[in-house]
Amino acid sequence: MNPDLIKAPLFFVCLLPFAHYLRGAWTDTLGTDSIEVLTRGLGGWALTFLLVTLTLTPLRKYTGWTWLARLRRMMGLYTFFYASAHMTSYLALDQGFDWQAIIEDVSKRPFMVAGMLAFALLLPLAITSNDLALRRLGGRRWQKLHRSVYLVGLLAVLHYSWMVKVDIAKPVACALLLAILLGWRLWWRVREGRRILVASKVRKPVRRVIPLFVKK
Repeated sequence: MNPDLIKAPLFFVCLLPFAHYLRGAWTDTLGTDSIEVLTRGLGGWALTFLLVTLTLTPLRKYTGWTWLARLRRMMGLYTFFYASAHMTSYLALDQGFDWQAIIEDVSKRPFMVAGMLAFALLLPLAITSNDLALRRLGGRRWQKLHRSVYLVGLLAVLHYSWMVKVDIAKPVACALLLAILLGWRLWWRVREGRRILVASKVRKPVRRVIPLFVKK
């Protein structure tokens, strides 16, 4: 499978939810509380793209489809795109950039704190998602930084779960999927650690005794 043939159509497919909400806001067809529908909808898609991004690695390992790794960066950037749109909708449309009201709102509601922290952690990941940042940071430091996406996932699920008060089916499904994805990564690291340990014992060099005298 050639990922270059998939990227272009997938790029536009991922923009469809944004186009839907943009059109709804323009035509005023999102409902009576259009701002809340817009803000929550964009946030829901940000979480969806985050879970899709986290799913690509285990899917690649189990299927052997190495081309999936080429799509992971784009999915991660779409996560940031929808999270930024979600944040902008809240700050601009819901609060009108009234920073005092925003601070009071965040301080009163724990799910807002979780959401703000998730976005703050997501920002450096988006900035360093290019090859130049990878070369400057080095592979090990870059990988260590980008592992914070797991914390972003936990905070995003908490943000969504604490916000929803009635229909909790979707938050529970997202939390369960995240638990499976993070649990799989933990299991994989433990298994790989054991495999490396066993391999190091097998490859341990055996000392050879060279006789000093040979009987004729």
